[in-house]
Parts: sequence; C-alpha cells; structure tokens
Amino acid sequence: MKTWHKVAIGAGAVVVLGGIVLFSVNQANKGVVTVQTAKVANQESLVSLVTASGEIKPTTYTNISAQGYGRITEIFVKEGDHVKKGDRLLLQENVQANADVQAQSAAVNSAESGVQAAEASYKAAQSDLISQQANLEKAKLDYERGQGLYKDGLIPKQDFDQRKTTYDAATAAVESAKARVQSLKAQLDQTRAQVNQGRAVLVHTQDILHKTTYTSPINGIVSYLPERVGDYVVMGMQNATGSFIMTLSDMSVVTAEVKVDETDIVNVKLGQEADVTIDAVPGKIFKGKVTEVGSQAVLRSSGLTTTQTTTSTQEAKDFKVVVTLANPPENLRPGLSTTAKIKTAERKNVVAIPIQALAVRTRKDLEEAAKNAKKQGSSNVTLAAPPPPAPGDPKKDEVQGVFVVNGKRAVFLPVETGIAGVTDIEITKGLKAGDEIVVGSYKALRTLKPESQVKVDNSAPKKPDDQQS
Repeated sequence: MKTWHKVAIGAGAVVVLGGIVLFSVNQANKGVVTVQTAKVANQESLVSLVTASGEIKPTTYTNISAQGYGRITEIFVKEGDHVKKGDRLLLQENVQANADVQAQSAAVNSAESGVQAAEASYKAAQSDLISQQANLEKAKLDYERGQGLYKDGLIPKQDFDQRKTTYDAATAAVESAKARVQSLKAQLDQTRAQVNQGRAVLVHTQDILHKTTYTSPINGIVSYLPERVGDYVVMGMQNATGSFIMTLSDMSVVTAEVKVDETDIVNVKLGQEADVTIDAVPGKIFKGKVTEVGSQAVLRSSGLTTTQTTTSTQEAKDFKVVVTLANPPENLRPGLSTTAKIKTAERKNVVAIPIQALAVRTRKDLEEAAKNAKKQGSSNVTLAAPPPPAPGDPKKDEVQGVFVVNGKRAVFLPVETGIAGVTDIEITKGLKAGDEIVVGSYKALRTLKPESQVKVDNSAPKKPDDQQS
C-alpha cells in the first residue's frame, strides 16, 4: 500500500472520530439551558418608591388682572423682583377717575353745607315754636280770666271778644310753628340723606381711583409680567375675562406638583417622605413630604379631569400629588421641571430577590412538568397552592414563582411577594436565605421550563468587538 493511501485512510479515521465526539457532545448538551444564578440573601432594608415628574409651584400665588379700563402709564417692577405686601406695582391712567373724585368731593362739601343750613333753620323753628307756645299760654290765661270778669259784668263784651280773638290767634300760631318745625326736620333729614348718598358715591369714585394704582397683596416675587407701558387693559365682565397683568408668587413655601400614574396612586398617602430633584439644580436632592393627594383623575392628553369630560375614554390617567419641600433653595422659580421619588413603604431585614428573577407559569405547564418528573423518577416540581374553588382554564391560571437550581435542574417554586423596590422585590413566602435562584438571562427566564437541565455560567458577558477598547 502506498504511503499517500495510508495518510488518506488515517485522515479519514480522524475526521470520523471527531464527528463521533462532536455528535456525542451535542447530544449530551441537548436541552441544556445556560443561565446566570444568584444566592438569596436578607436585606437590611427594602424601600418601595413611586417616581413621578412635574413642576415647581408655590403654595401661595396670585394672578393680578385689570381692575378698570385704561392704559398702563408706569410699571415699577420687572420679572424676578422681590416685592412686599403693599408695594406699588404699576400705575394706570387716572385723569377721569381723579376728576370724578374731586367733583364728588365738592358735591359732598356742598351737601354738608346744606345740612348745616337746614340744622340752623330747624333750630330757629324750634325756638319760634317755644315762643308761640308761651304766647298761647298767656292768651289762654287772659281769655279764661276775661270769661269770669265778663260774667260778673266787670268788662265790656268788646274787651272779652278781643281776648278770645287773641287766644285763637295764638293757638293758630302754635300749630303753624309745629308744622314749620316738621317741614324743616324733613328737609334736614333729606339733606343728611343726600350727604350720605354723596359720601357713598365718593367712596365709589375713590375706589376707582385707588384701583388705578396696583399694589402687591402678598410677599413674593414677580414670576410673570407680560404687559408693557402703554398697553391698554380692560377689566373682566360676566363671562369675559379681563386683561392679565402679572403673577406674584410667594416662594417661602415651595411645592413640587407631580403627576402620579393611576397604577401607583393607591400606594401614595399623606405624610409620606419624598426625595425631590430639580433639573435646574443638578446634583442636589431636596427632602419633602406629601401634603396633598388628588382625588380626581386627570387625562394625560388634555389635562382635564374625568368629571369635565362627557365621553368615556381608555387613555392613561394621572393623579395630582403635591410634595412640600422642607428647605427649598432661594433661587427657585415657578415652573421648573422636577422629579419626586415618594417612599410608599419600607421593610427591615427582608428576604429579597432581583425583580427580573420573578417568573410566571401557567398551572398547566406545572402539572405537565410534575408528570414528566414523576415518570423520570424525580419529584422536584412544586405546585402552587390548590386552585381556587371556581373551575378555571389551567392555561390561563397563572402562578408566580422563581426557578431554584437543584443539582443540574431548574425547579420552579411558587412564592408570595411583598413590596417592590427599584431593582428588588420582597419574598414573604417560598424562599429562604442561601437558595440559589436563576436571575438571567431574560431570554432564558422567558422560555425556561420547570425541570429543565441548566448550566450555570456566572461569568461576565463578553463585550462585542466594536465596544472593546
């Protein structure tokens, strides 16, 4: 046999032997899933957070609107200025208002002079009435004395008739004086009412004049000022809104008004602590507490509450939550973007696992795995608690649990969970510290079946060539 024949036969034998070895290795690894694992451990503390975004808002703010008609003649502040209660903000033209006040003041002064004259006439009429009453008393005495003298024949009838005439004239004079007193009293009351009416009109005109000078109703900063000198402003009437002039914000108490998703709002309560970050102040965390939790859902697209819409919708909804900052910085401005992490729950010394390790399998899958394991002489599959009394479709009856590595197999163990943190979730029942569970990869956990053979590979994943440096 030639040499090259021998070489060819040897090479063929090596190829066949290599194929047999490769086939044997593939058959041995067939169905084996490569997974990453971790040990279950106790955590000293696990915190459940609800994260929501929103904006900075002051607790107290006011929108200044036009109080009358006219042009702005002077503005004393600009955006960002700090103002105190009572400080002047701007002036509005007041020529007509000032003239009305002066004219009405003169009218009130004239009416008050009329009251003084009426009072003098009334007092004079009262004095005249007293004099006429005295004359009547004297005439009455003379008349009564004359009656006795006339009966006794001591005076002539002419003298008696004169005394009677004097008495009647005095009586008429008293009645006339009384009527004059009543008339002058009515005139006095009328002039006094005119004075009061004039003073009321004066107060009205003074109020109109006063409203041409705008003053600050609160301590704060000028957070928004759209108007300029010379702009014409009008006041609101009925359903028409008036001209908007500026916004004043009291930044002594600052809040973060955030929108919490409807799936998380049930966990948010008053008084819960929160960590607030502000985009304009990077690298700093501000402490706060929840001081208000909205009760009306707000549509994410329109910002309207569900009670303001007449049609039902399935779009996502949010709830307003207000977090009051404990020590806000002085340079904050309303409207700054902010994010609040609200601490809704905290557990001490708990058994926790990575959230991605939690898997869900149907009861049908677990029952089939238990049957297969029994045929193979293994009984590592653990079923969840008995199914609910009402019969259901086992394909839809889902059980949550984790895969525990037992030898070279992944055993599915149902678990009960508690609060969820950012990356970990509390296990209240089903696991203990030291258990080795499957935590990755995502693809492996999604397709892993109970009682599957696994290969543990906890080495760091290799970076692609284009990411290596």
